[in-house]
Amino acid sequence: MPAICDETLPPFARDEAQPIEWLQCHYLRVRSETEALAAPLSPEDQTIQSMPDASPTKWHRAHTTWFFETFVLLPNLPGYEVFDPAFGYVFNSYYEAVGPRPPRGSRGVLSRPGIQAVSDYRAHVDAAMTRLLANCSSEVANLVVIGLHHEQQHQELLLTDIKHAFSCSPLYPAYRPAPPASVSEVSPSVEWWRIEGGIYKVGYQSPETAGAFAFDNETPAHDVLLRDFAIAERPVSNREFLAFMADGGYRHTGLWLSEGWAAVQAGQWEAPAYWYRNGQAWQVFTLHGLQDVRLDEPVCHVSYFEAAAYAEWAGHRLPTEFEWEVAGKLYGGGAEEQKTVRPHPRPLHAGVRQDVWEWTASAYLPYPGYHAAPGALGEYNGKFMINQMVLRGRSCATPAGHDRLTYRNFFPPNARWQFSGLRLARDVT
Repeated sequence: MPAICDETLPPFARDEAQPIEWLQCHYLRVRSETEALAAPLSPEDQTIQSMPDASPTKWHRAHTTWFFETFVLLPNLPGYEVFDPAFGYVFNSYYEAVGPRPPRGSRGVLSRPGIQAVSDYRAHVDAAMTRLLANCSSEVANLVVIGLHHEQQHQELLLTDIKHAFSCSPLYPAYRPAPPASVSEVSPSVEWWRIEGGIYKVGYQSPETAGAFAFDNETPAHDVLLRDFAIAERPVSNREFLAFMADGGYRHTGLWLSEGWAAVQAGQWEAPAYWYRNGQAWQVFTLHGLQDVRLDEPVCHVSYFEAAAYAEWAGHRLPTEFEWEVAGKLYGGGAEEQKTVRPHPRPLHAGVRQDVWEWTASAYLPYPGYHAAPGALGEYNGKFMINQMVLRGRSCATPAGHDRLTYRNFFPPNARWQFSGLRLARDVT
């Protein structure tokens, strides 16, 4: 491994004096992090798929490898030999694939190729990438960086997807042992950041820092007009959400959007996802196994519908994505730097203000002047539609380098399997 690959370096802190070594280092680091996340899982664990929106661990490992083979190696490494032609349609995700491929919801029926074949596939592609990265153009380097960020997105999905799968087991298996619990369960009081109305620049602006990165859906930067508003300086806690539940929040039709109320009835929701009654108390399934609900943790695994209903009950509202971004820039809050992926959010009393994705009131739409990248690469973030809502910040499972204030995550409003919570906002008159 190149000498520049120092674990103390932040991800993608590019050294312009050694650009090739920098890229080699981070390629190896990201690829090894994926394998480390998969390491606690058995072959059976890596094959299961518990719902259509999730994917097996084995698929995540192979699909991210397919990305490098398809978009980087085949067009740019003369003489590269495809590992297995069948992998090109089994593990692809873009819409113009040629040949049969299983529907997204059927990825878990693929017992073959097995995880050893996937490991061999990753080793084959990594060996070819090592040859390519020894001498590649800036255009190829940019493609590799996109691929690395794409793989990191799948690292987070790997954790959220296996959590859902494990939650379906009556054994409630733990992905990793639980760390020692901190003592305090007292949530800090809520402070409000006040922002004066005006015209603000939002969206990603290329900084002078070399090696910086953003996805295309964060661009172009543009001006927005905001009215005076205030936003809570931390997410809503379990203690606060339990008060909503105790007050019949899941039974009061008037708090819910009509589609949200239909989701409550259809899913028989009475609490956030992964919560279970234990007599009069609540327990929650985590990647550490089944645990008692901690009052000082941010409420997690709630849908947009639940977030909006809670805000209505509290007499406030959800922030727009632009209010969220501007507040973070002005107060230095929001997406704190993430150094270590964690299987579960930390307590709020520890000073952590961003360990869950936060729903906003904004539909996932393109910014003015946005143009999708040509070809299949443009499919990844150009999925703009009115049935996706924007989440901002990051979660405990988000890899380092994806904690930009401009980062735009997006999911359907009924999605609950992600580490999603909420932060309140209010108008100021």
